[in-house]
Amino acid sequence: MPLTHTRSFRVRHYECDAFGHLNNTNYLRYMQETAFDASAAAGYDLDRYQAMGCHWLVRETEIEYLRPVYYGDTVDVKTWIADFRRVQSRRAYEFRKAGSGEMVAQAHTNWVFMNSATGGLATIPKQLIADFFPEGLPEVAPPRARLPELPLAPPGAFKMRRRVAWQDIDTARHVNNAVYLTYAEDCAMQAVAASGWPYARMAAEGFAVLMRRHHVQYLQPAVLDDDLEVATWISDVKRATALRHYTIRRATDGELLARVQTLGVWVNLATGQPSRVPLSFLTDFAPNIV
Repeated sequence: MPLTHTRSFRVRHYECDAFGHLNNTNYLRYMQETAFDASAAAGYDLDRYQAMGCHWLVRETEIEYLRPVYYGDTVDVKTWIADFRRVQSRRAYEFRKAGSGEMVAQAHTNWVFMNSATGGLATIPKQLIADFFPEGLPEVAPPRARLPELPLAPPGAFKMRRRVAWQDIDTARHVNNAVYLTYAEDCAMQAVAASGWPYARMAAEGFAVLMRRHHVQYLQPAVLDDDLEVATWISDVKRATALRHYTIRRATDGELLARVQTLGVWVNLATGQPSRVPLSFLTDFAPNIV
């Protein structure tokens, strides 16, 4: 069995979105903090990694939101290593509401082990693996879900430009992994507004589109002052759900930096239950749908 670690977070007011829910990106911030604490509890804090000349980078994140949490709620985030491969580690997370134990989200993150001097991949030391799995690695590793290839963008794919700002950068001197969801969320809100459905109109019609799942793949780092192009489009429209896809590219050379796939759910604001996607919404969004 792997070592497990749990950290509690009290949801702060500025971490909530316009619906009063803990914002999607802040789940990823909680995950990162809990992972750092879990590693330190196993004897591998940031200073030790620095002495080893290595560090971890997030390569892929999957998260599923099951129940909203609100300002003042306390969330217990439990994490453990699901598997190690030669240069990779997959970490699992469970989010539960303190007191009731109700699960509100679950997630996985794929990390890669890097040589800090060369910037290349590094083999994970056997001793590190043993310290996280004191009873030994399981014989069979749990399966990993890969981000499927995104469908080709339609001619009506929405695009926006975004320059990387100082507040987007973390101590690794590149855009923090959680910030890519901020870019995607901003692009989605601009896309719906450009199609005639700003937040105010959706609220007046009594519905909202809430995120049920995110899957993010990080391919290349974005750094300070990079000019980014974020594109988005929709596919797989069902009765009350649809997939939204994003690409984030460096505008100067077109390099693909990240891919995002999101499952959105149309929700009745009065009941909180899923509701049918309005036909007028689909009509206005037709150019943006595969």
